[in-house]
Amino acid sequence: MDNKIKLTQYSHGAGCGCKISPKILDEILHSSFSMPDEDNLLVGNHSKDDAAVYDLGNGKALISTTDFFMPIVDDPFNFGRIASANAISDVYAMGGDPILAIAILGWPINTLPPNIARLVIEGSKSICKEAGIQLAGGHSIDSPEPIFGLAVNGIVEIQNLKKNNTAKKGDILLLTKSIGVGILTTAEKKGILKTKDATLASEQMMKLNKIGSLLSKLPTVHAMTDVTGFGLLGHLIEMAEGSQLSAIVNFATVPLICDELIEYVGAGAVPGGTNRNWDSYGHKVHFENEEHASFQKNILADPQTSGGLLISVDKDALGEVIEILNEHGLAKYTQPIGEMIETESFAITVV
Repeated sequence: MDNKIKLTQYSHGAGCGCKISPKILDEILHSSFSMPDEDNLLVGNHSKDDAAVYDLGNGKALISTTDFFMPIVDDPFNFGRIASANAISDVYAMGGDPILAIAILGWPINTLPPNIARLVIEGSKSICKEAGIQLAGGHSIDSPEPIFGLAVNGIVEIQNLKKNNTAKKGDILLLTKSIGVGILTTAEKKGILKTKDATLASEQMMKLNKIGSLLSKLPTVHAMTDVTGFGLLGHLIEMAEGSQLSAIVNFATVPLICDELIEYVGAGAVPGGTNRNWDSYGHKVHFENEEHASFQKNILADPQTSGGLLISVDKDALGEVIEILNEHGLAKYTQPIGEMIETESFAITVV
């Protein structure tokens, strides 16, 4: 990489933190125009899920998704890897296996040289290879800011399809990656990120959520979604409301990406996306400990990029899920972070 090029300086947003807020997105998607019924469309605009799912008629379904954003890191190769892992994650979150990817590239050709864009594509190819799929083509435009992502297709056995609105009362919640990516990347921009924490965010964002396709084979895993730009609270609210339930989050067991998050938040390393998230759904959240509510909010509403899977599992089958997580190097994420409960006045209570 050319040391003079810092990709994050060429965009106003970063990663999933540049997603449109849930409140504004609801306004955009609200429409009086109704589409004709399509019996084969198993998951579409009627729910707030991670991808569209179409019944192929042979016991299998096609998963179709797209995700793209502006640079969250300066290194173009890693930007390509992160954006690609993030897009592919939607297929894993639905319980499927990816089969094909198409690139989406927007590039300021008069500002950034084409060899930098080539490195972004190379990074994407490396992640697609890890996922066992081809980067089979794509589309590019000349844009004011660098943008990259993928459109991804996957396949799932319909009996193994996982949605984000099918959790059940009494389910235990697990999370397969740590929280705090937005805080660390903001701390880096502010020049306050400690050397020992310099690679934590990138390393986590480049990890594929392959575990989703394995867990989907368990009927006792009732619901799954991946935690991205709306933060843990936002995606859990979608799960709770979609399932006509509420949820309890035990803050003490939420995995944090490093011990210094309190320090970084105190120094002002809070992404703009955190406040946009909170403005959208803060009224749906109750904190039992008011003294710590401000800090906990900045953690739990922190926009994640290529975040982990939020899993809602039957409490009697928790041991089986934990065993699978242990077998695949995710022992750090076997501690339950909460549970699904009967509907209450708040969608989420943080204890």
